[in-house]
Amino acid sequence: MAPGVCQASPSALKRSLILLLSVACGIAVANIYFPQAISPLIADDLHVRPASAAVAVTCAQLGYAAGIFLLVPLGDRLRHRGLITTLLLMTCAGLALAGTAPSLPVLAVASALVGLTTVVPQILIPMAAGLTDPQRRGAVTGTLLSGLIGGILLARTFSGTLGEWLGWRWPYLVAAAMAMILALAMATALPHTTPSTDQRYPALLAATLHLLRTEPLLRRSCQYQVLMFAAFSAAWTALALFITGPHYGLGTPAVGVLALVGAVSMLATPVAGRRTDRRGPDAVSPVCMVGAVAAGALLLTGQRGGAVGLVGLGAGMLLLDVAVQSGQVANQARIFAVRPEARARLNTAYMTCAFLGGSAGSWLGVRSYSTFGWNGVCGLVALLAGLALLRHVLRSREVTAKDAPVPAPAGHDGAA
Repeated sequence: MAPGVCQASPSALKRSLILLLSVACGIAVANIYFPQAISPLIADDLHVRPASAAVAVTCAQLGYAAGIFLLVPLGDRLRHRGLITTLLLMTCAGLALAGTAPSLPVLAVASALVGLTTVVPQILIPMAAGLTDPQRRGAVTGTLLSGLIGGILLARTFSGTLGEWLGWRWPYLVAAAMAMILALAMATALPHTTPSTDQRYPALLAATLHLLRTEPLLRRSCQYQVLMFAAFSAAWTALALFITGPHYGLGTPAVGVLALVGAVSMLATPVAGRRTDRRGPDAVSPVCMVGAVAAGALLLTGQRGGAVGLVGLGAGMLLLDVAVQSGQVANQARIFAVRPEARARLNTAYMTCAFLGGSAGSWLGVRSYSTFGWNGVCGLVALLAGLALLRHVLRSREVTAKDAPVPAPAGHDGAA
């Protein structure tokens, strides 16, 4: 067995198991995103401003970032079946607390707890990468990410519709039941694996920071995703305020419908994975960044209102979703090739940075919308994606300069 690769039976990643893992990623990650669609309902019921109710989204993402840093490294240290089952049961408890929260502070604490423990996808994806042949790693990662994307996008449809019918608490309570069912499924279906390291927990956390300091490819991937995911979070958090505000005056199900359109991006990540396997992540990343800049411009059509504005919003959010999630496939393929024995710790560093960027993006999106309106949010999306593209271009020029031949000194023709 190669060092650092989880040991399991050769049939550990049958197609049926890959599908189950993809569904598990979607159900788990949905807990971070479905509050985005129901924050206006939370505001009405708890008698707070809509911008204040968005704290549930921010706390969930901050908790997720903390959970990635504190808990995902355990994927290299503990058996996956027990670890994932325990985390899902804790997520169930946090969702139940959120669904019965009597006030916004209690909801904020519960949201942070849910975010902290619902890091299962970030343990499953490195596990699957370790059980997959290198030639198929991008494709399998893309398949799991397509499930994760489905959870992200369909979560808003689920919560927006259910929240409008039964109130904002029911999405939390239904999600708690789904987490319990998923815990039972994972306890039964996950392959038996052995840890790839026996390092103590403090050493695991230190190793994550060490990897971030010493691995340039990891740092670059983190920088890309911080900016791209900040743009993604800013747009989705502000969209609920824009759609339910005076410009459109629609209910929260409208946010869910737009998210359902964006679910088409689930089909893009396996394609991005195969393209990454063939051409490498650096061929995929800049295309995604350009797509995100274009999405920021396309979202401006939302100001026109009516059917035309809604179509523009749907197209812009779809393009942004495809760009960000396909970029994620390229970034994770890049980092998983760096140190095979430390995939969970590499993913810890990467996803912690990504969700810190997402939390900052949610905060910036609300502030931009409150100060500059929807045009300000669109400008923020384009700016963040443009900074990621600039970082990539500067890096490419550095590589080109290093690889350029050194000219011969004057007076020499280069002959031996």
